[in-house]
Amino acid sequence: MQGRTVVIGAGPSGLSAAHILVNHGRKTLIIESRNTPGGIARTERFKGFYFDLGGHRFYTKNQRVLDFWNDYLRSDFLSVDRLSRIHYDGRLFRYPIDLQDVLKKMEWGEGGKILFSFLKSQLGRRGPEDSFEEWVSNRFGARLFKKFFKEYTEKVWGLDCRDISADWASQRIRNLTLFSAVKDAFVPQENVKTLSRTIYYPKRGPGQLWTSVAKKLKKQGAEIRFRASVDEIYVEGGRVQAISYVSGKGRKKCQVENVISTMPLSCLLRALRPIPPKGILAAVSRLSHRSLILVGLILRNAHVFSDQWLYVHSPGVKVGRIQNFKNWSPFMVPDPGFTSLGFEYFCNTMDDFWKKSDAELISIAGQELEQLKLADAKDVVDGVVFREAFAYPVYDQDYTVNVKIIRDYLERISNLQTVGRSAMHRYNNQDHSMLAGFYAAENILGDQHDVWDVNTDRTYYEKPVRRRMTTKEKFWDYDHSIRHS
Repeated sequence: MQGRTVVIGAGPSGLSAAHILVNHGRKTLIIESRNTPGGIARTERFKGFYFDLGGHRFYTKNQRVLDFWNDYLRSDFLSVDRLSRIHYDGRLFRYPIDLQDVLKKMEWGEGGKILFSFLKSQLGRRGPEDSFEEWVSNRFGARLFKKFFKEYTEKVWGLDCRDISADWASQRIRNLTLFSAVKDAFVPQENVKTLSRTIYYPKRGPGQLWTSVAKKLKKQGAEIRFRASVDEIYVEGGRVQAISYVSGKGRKKCQVENVISTMPLSCLLRALRPIPPKGILAAVSRLSHRSLILVGLILRNAHVFSDQWLYVHSPGVKVGRIQNFKNWSPFMVPDPGFTSLGFEYFCNTMDDFWKKSDAELISIAGQELEQLKLADAKDVVDGVVFREAFAYPVYDQDYTVNVKIIRDYLERISNLQTVGRSAMHRYNNQDHSMLAGFYAAENILGDQHDVWDVNTDRTYYEKPVRRRMTTKEKFWDYDHSIRHS
């Protein structure tokens, strides 16, 4: 065995890193604050029902990641026909946004205004694109932006769209050509290729994968400490020398050879000893996260809607997205006569909404279920609440500057790497986090990957890279509202 590597966090990136290290004979200690692996990709269980925080569809273009999933899940890896729509103004619209579908379901007057605004955005001169609002309006038109982007985006992030960085839009919104958009608006197109129509999903949610990974790692000799929190990281001579962590068995300090951290940057910086300079701490204090509350409703109702999830753009309700877990996998519910829904609410930990009791939140979700005309509140027979404080890193206008300050400081510590959504302050998908974990572990083995390159290359996006466009094709494309996964 070589010197011990400590992996902080047993989510997708941490366990992926540990997988590489253990399979190369490296002594590995994994420290996880929860009592179960998976991070935000864990599966929660309540009275035989399984709940997925965040809706983790398994989609990747990376063969290495796909092989990993198949190796661990095998026959428990289901192929699922994807269906997700937007709930707006009492109607369901296709997701990703289909201009033909929007014009068909909108009143003629409004549909005409949307089409005119869209065409104007394609042919008119663009202004600056610093904000989410500017970026989207320049490509979709101001009218479509207000109808299908603004309400949902501001629900999720708690910010005005003018205060959200354009980076968020450019990272998450897929493109189609102007010619295709106009053609689709007037001529029905069959088999139009959008996002992947087939996705994969474990029988009992994403946590099934990470539980299997953790069990195998323990059999291979890895140490895993659940319900343990790293509180101090001792740095000397440009290297981490030791860490201390607190668990039910008290406080323990151990020497380390390398550290891979997936903990939020704010927690990591405040754990460093000596304490970082004030300027570094000021930068990390300016980073923020949105928190997630998942309210699970159990209904005595065999069928509520056919989608895996609905994006709720409708004003007047607080819920942002609703998952239907049996449509992910029938194994997520113990009785087919029942349906379990996940109402996702986005807030900050200082908000009054975060502080509401579980009973209050279940009542609110039941009322909104009826308000959206999805089912009757009387169908709800039980409920449960799950909370995630560091769910989504916020892309405000200054986040890139602050992340760079922190990153430059951390790069002075030669044996410390940060990977994963919270540790990079980047809205990674599950496969992106896994790749960053793989690369970090391989760096310890002697490679020289830049883990920050993951999720910046267009090959990781859902739409394949197209050939270089001709001048005539250089119209910015249209398509869909935020892929919040």
